[in-house]
Amino acid sequence: MACVLDAIGIVTGNMARSLEFYRLLGVDTPLDIDDHVEATLPNGLRLMWDTEEVVKSFVPDWKKPIGQGIGLAFLCETPAEVDEIYAKMTDAGFGGAKEPWDAFWGQRYAQLSDPDGYTVDLFARLE
Repeated sequence: MACVLDAIGIVTGNMARSLEFYRLLGVDTPLDIDDHVEATLPNGLRLMWDTEEVVKSFVPDWKKPIGQGIGLAFLCETPAEVDEIYAKMTDAGFGGAKEPWDAFWGQRYAQLSDPDGYTVDLFARLE
C-alpha cells in the first residue's frame, strides 16, 4: 500500500480574491465562499483553500510563512498563451513577479504573485 498526493492546500488571508486569482488561471473554483473551499482539477488532484482563522483553530500558534510556502506551475499550450495569460492576470490587478521570457532551459516562462504572495509559474515549451 502506498500513499498518493491527493491535494495541495493554500492558506489564504482573502478567500474571495484568492479564488478569483485561480479561477482566472482556469481552475474551476466554487463561487460560494466559505472558510474551507476545494476544487478538483481535471487530473483528479484537489486544490484546497483554508482561511488563516481555520488553520489557527487547529494550530493555535500558526504564523504566516515568510518566503515561498508552496510551488505551483501551470502548463500552457503555447509560448503565446504564457504571454496572454500573464497579461490577463496583471490586467485584472494581480501581481506580476517576473514578466514572460524565453528561459535557457527551453521554456517560455513567467511568474505571477497570488493574493497571498505565493509565486505561481506559467510555462510552455519553446518550439
